[in-house]
Amino acid sequence: MLYFSDCNSMAYPQQSDELVFFVNGRKVIERQADPEELLLYYLRKKLCLTGTKYGCGVGGCGACTVMISTYDPVAKQIQHRPGNSCLLPICSLHGAAVTTVEGVGSIKTRIHPIQERLAKCNGSQCGFCTPGMVMSMYALLRNHAEPSMEQIISALDGNLCRCTGYRPIIDSYTRFAREPTCCQLGGTGQCCLDQEECVCSSSTGGQIHSGLCNPEEFPPVDPTQEFIFPPELMRMAQEQQRTTLIFCGKRTTWISPTSLKELLELKAKYPKAPLVVGNTSVGLKKNGHGTYHPIILHPVRIPEMHVVNSTNDGLVIGAACCLAQLRDILTETVPKLPEEKTKIYQALLQHLKTLAGEQIRSMASLGGHIASRGSTWDLNPILSVGKSVLNLASEDGKRQILLNDQFLAGCEHADIKPKEVIVSVLIPYSMKDDFISAFRQAERQKNALSIVNSGMRVLFSPGTDTIVDLSILYGGIGSTTLSARKSCEKLIGRQWNDQMLNEACRLVLEEIFLPPSALGGKVEYRRTLLVSFLFRFYLEVLHGLHQMYPFRYAELSQEKISALGMLRSGVPQGVQIYQDVDPGQSPQDPVGRPIMHQSGIKHATGEAVYTDDIRPVDGELSLAVVTSIKAHAKIISIDASEALQVPGVVDVVTARDVPGENGKDEQAYAEDKVICVGQIICAVVAESLTQAKCGAEKVMIVYEDLEPVLTVEEAIEHNSYITEERKIEKGDIEKGFKSADEIIEGELHVGGQEHFYLETNSVLVIPRVEDKGMDVYVSTQHATDVQELVASALNLQSNKIMCHVKRVGGAFGGKITKPSLFAVIAAVAANKTCRPVRFALERNMDMLITGGRHPFFGKYKVGFMNDGRIIAADFQCYINGGCTKDESELVIEYVLLKVDNAYSIPNLRVRGHACKTNLPSNTAFRGFGFPQAGLFVETCIVAVATQTGLPQEKVREINMYKGVNLTSSKQEFDAENLWKCWEECLDKSDYYSRKAMVEEFNIKNYWKKKGIAIIPMKFSVGFNATYFHQAGALVHIYIDGSVLVTHGGIELGQGIHTKMLQIASRELKIPLSYIHFCETSTTTVPNGKYTAGSVGTEINARAVQDACQILWKRLDPIRRDNPNGKWEDWISEAHKKSISLSATGYFKGYVTNMNWDTQKGHAFPYFLFGVACSEVEIDCLTGAHKNIRTDIVMDACFSINPAIDIGQIEGAFIQGVGLYTLEEIYFSPEGEQLSLGPDTYKIPAICDVPEQFRVYLLPNSRNSTAIYSSKGMGEAGFFLGSSVFFAIRDAVAAARKERGLPLDFILNSPLTVERIRMACDDVFTEMIPKDKPGTYKPWAINID
Repeated sequence: MLYFSDCNSMAYPQQSDELVFFVNGRKVIERQADPEELLLYYLRKKLCLTGTKYGCGVGGCGACTVMISTYDPVAKQIQHRPGNSCLLPICSLHGAAVTTVEGVGSIKTRIHPIQERLAKCNGSQCGFCTPGMVMSMYALLRNHAEPSMEQIISALDGNLCRCTGYRPIIDSYTRFAREPTCCQLGGTGQCCLDQEECVCSSSTGGQIHSGLCNPEEFPPVDPTQEFIFPPELMRMAQEQQRTTLIFCGKRTTWISPTSLKELLELKAKYPKAPLVVGNTSVGLKKNGHGTYHPIILHPVRIPEMHVVNSTNDGLVIGAACCLAQLRDILTETVPKLPEEKTKIYQALLQHLKTLAGEQIRSMASLGGHIASRGSTWDLNPILSVGKSVLNLASEDGKRQILLNDQFLAGCEHADIKPKEVIVSVLIPYSMKDDFISAFRQAERQKNALSIVNSGMRVLFSPGTDTIVDLSILYGGIGSTTLSARKSCEKLIGRQWNDQMLNEACRLVLEEIFLPPSALGGKVEYRRTLLVSFLFRFYLEVLHGLHQMYPFRYAELSQEKISALGMLRSGVPQGVQIYQDVDPGQSPQDPVGRPIMHQSGIKHATGEAVYTDDIRPVDGELSLAVVTSIKAHAKIISIDASEALQVPGVVDVVTARDVPGENGKDEQAYAEDKVICVGQIICAVVAESLTQAKCGAEKVMIVYEDLEPVLTVEEAIEHNSYITEERKIEKGDIEKGFKSADEIIEGELHVGGQEHFYLETNSVLVIPRVEDKGMDVYVSTQHATDVQELVASALNLQSNKIMCHVKRVGGAFGGKITKPSLFAVIAAVAANKTCRPVRFALERNMDMLITGGRHPFFGKYKVGFMNDGRIIAADFQCYINGGCTKDESELVIEYVLLKVDNAYSIPNLRVRGHACKTNLPSNTAFRGFGFPQAGLFVETCIVAVATQTGLPQEKVREINMYKGVNLTSSKQEFDAENLWKCWEECLDKSDYYSRKAMVEEFNIKNYWKKKGIAIIPMKFSVGFNATYFHQAGALVHIYIDGSVLVTHGGIELGQGIHTKMLQIASRELKIPLSYIHFCETSTTTVPNGKYTAGSVGTEINARAVQDACQILWKRLDPIRRDNPNGKWEDWISEAHKKSISLSATGYFKGYVTNMNWDTQKGHAFPYFLFGVACSEVEIDCLTGAHKNIRTDIVMDACFSINPAIDIGQIEGAFIQGVGLYTLEEIYFSPEGEQLSLGPDTYKIPAICDVPEQFRVYLLPNSRNSTAIYSSKGMGEAGFFLGSSVFFAIRDAVAAARKERGLPLDFILNSPLTVERIRMACDDVFTEMIPKDKPGTYKPWAINID
């Protein structure tokens, strides 16, 4: 091999090899492969395979999943593995076959059974995550034709979905499992398909249906139809076993040696060069910190590093073996060995089931996991306490070192030398008197980095409980894994008893120090976990001693037994019950039927096109933005000179380049000052995104600091508000309080929430050659606003700006206002450069800039009678609006209008403020203020129940609206369906008997508690002004009889287009197959309002209905002349008779109004009612919880599409579970958001779905306001997620009651593992050191 040296004395190879791999059966040859190029971008930009999506860039969401197939010439086996293409360097793929979603199946050729099932079982909504789901399942089935349900769930661990709630995705794939799994009524011994349909005694005559699809009718997977592994790659693998591969990029050289000897030579020459196998560690550092390496060594073809041997001492595992392979090896090995030998293996398996997702487990290597030594890496503490040995090699020879605490701490004398590599790892057998345990607690049960992890081991003198050796290691506490070595040494020789435990806890807390300002926060919780884990280990060992020597050591008490074991969620199973259409309805009429999403198949095949999937256009530039690093400061200067010198950079765009208005409420480009971290200051446009980002890093901004206001408390102190106070008052609260038996006061904090739509904000602006016009392709909920702001910024009339939206990959309110600003940013750049500009935000930048749900702070004073009746309430509500108005005024108004929820409070005063702070502007989010307000009033209900000693459900019942009633704004409504939902949910959930069972469980279990809660809901649909409800449509009938429907609504995943086609089908009395929808565009339907507020479907449906009825009426004379004619005949004849076959439809809107001066109005079009009952179990030692069961009864009235509506309910519910139990946004004391991706911000995953998830649509219900007597389902299910919050609270209250603690406690939202654990106050929370607020600078602040 020939090398030359450059001026920096770093040796590089002279020539780059050809990179050869296959994609979807086609050969790819890359002659200038760049080691820094990742597969995701290669697929999307070079091969134009856009089915593989960008979701996060850090391997945390699964949207980019592909299957990697390789051939092992030694074992002569083909391996199929799922992988995150956003982390895979293309140079790692030499000799591999890559399969993307396009290669699995296509609407152009054939659809794979995986894709068909997912689509037809309604497993996609926005569809952005769907290709990743398909690929995860496809990779599993290629390896296991009949997987277990555990394997199916495990395969989806690394895939996130923000829309569906996961239940239909799981249902889609249950029939692939080898074991019989009841598809619906889990735990009852019955199947939904065996249930007799009950005929309802109603005027509609509709039957009650169970289930939305029948998996039995789908074809099985046919392995003969899959791609074969290319024979050419087999030959290559054989022939190139001895050929070193070298790929030279602009900055990095990638070398793949073939022998250990060669690797050691290279490592001696380049001691700083990292060894990369799966790129899950080096790649993340590069993505997150811009780190790069001149030389990268890729040791995957070295046999010694893939060894798997069983020796007399234990298992020897090659360092290049991936973690999924390690799991499979241990799973196979454990049953074959005596149990006493497998204790470390069982501990490792415990973590391997929850560590990361399957994609990461399939790519990350054991050696990389060990060598990178991340503090939160779960396996290292177990390997260390298990006395694992690292087999090292270098040019100087071989040696072994212990993988001990000193190695993990990076101590020089115990570390790997720069020229050494880990070849393999010896994981020893355990011994009879050995006890090894593994512990971890993360923010989410799976696919989440540990907050704290631990490995613990004790060795006793044979036949005794005298400690001979003790090891306790903790991760997540410091920058490295920490050992309680000194504590362990002091405990040698002690007996394993309560005195030893007390001493151990004291010693560990003294030795393992966590400063109050520690990175990651949660300081007191993490300290508590140190001793909570130790206590659990103590009990596990006692339990083990009893099992080994039952006559020598006593059995644990029931109280202590309850502390053993971690909570593990089972396989979720669902029930969906809805009312079928009238038996007399025409079979051709699709309204009321569970029709599949119109784009479902395209979602599953990756052929659904999103904004950033649009192919590059000639001359296209990429845009990257420069954002403020200050929360509040003057801009002194912007120096772009260095940025303009970066190769490929075309220009830098600032506010000075805006020809017209620089935004409205919020500036597109900051001008004189910045008012939050993340505010856009300028933009860099370049020939590629990499060049644009590089240029953006070179822009120098000089600031002059100003004092920021960050929290609600600070805003109140500075009188910093976005709008004037809003107030609603009814009755006489002073009189009410005087007549109350008791009065209580309290407060509640509700944290914010990130939208975390899977498709980040993206826009493509293409200038037209003439008339200064522009086409704007954008992911937005409000095309008209994009059009208006871009036109205003460019100083053009709106008729020159054509805005197009095909579909949006999730929005939830987050794409109403911000996409317009992003469109202005791109349009101004396109105007300046006269070239098309693409602006697609990366996940961290999207989360930094956009804001989310408003953090909420509420104070209450409630007067009530001894029977639980609330007779007076005074509420003070605050929301953190951020730095501009955005939607904050509407949100605080909605908080006031909706805070009563389902309760009639005769004397009520509600006051509200939207606080102005130096944080990114918060905006609309599903539920629009009600999720915060509803939780607030339900907290008051719980407080009253606690004070009176009454059951919570009785306090709810006595205060619920009854019959025809008035809201606080004097709007009349009928609460009949509220009570129907309540009684139905009590019955369907078997609430009272399950409540008794929960109480019985809690009596027997001290350290684990169950809780159950039932929550009612009155949800107001729509907006409090008529003009928000207007809508337009345009319907064309072509000469061949086909129909094109367009309207002003936007497809966000809620199935709006599907329902529009159903409505057009009914109104024109033609099959769905005749009707097509193209896109939403301002060129066809102008002046559309934003698609939001749960009414987007029904108002646009009115417009489509209007247009269709106009057309149907025009056809009257044709039909009269030929009543038995076909549709095509009528259309042909109408055309010949010059009858217009195009019509615009219009809906003026629901009449709504709200007068804040009189505090009266018909604020909303109508109300929707629902009730949810949830049961949970919590682990009092760690704060973990699992969702056991949820029953939802929803007043959907006549559902236009039950599959879509139930999907909306389930998806919203799980998103609500996220707000109330998981999702936590962190801001630094300087106002910088710290949670900027799926690694630091946890949305619900499959493990968070209730084990039994049942949804019932209330039968025989009608709504005279909306089309076809339907109701809007988009948001209502969200608040019902609070039933999980209050079930957890119920469980915590049970723990506190048993411990003799006060029950009048407040739990703020989200109810994270930290809050749950610290509320279950006990001896361990008491023994930890406490820090006095104000004596230190915290890592993060509470902005609510």
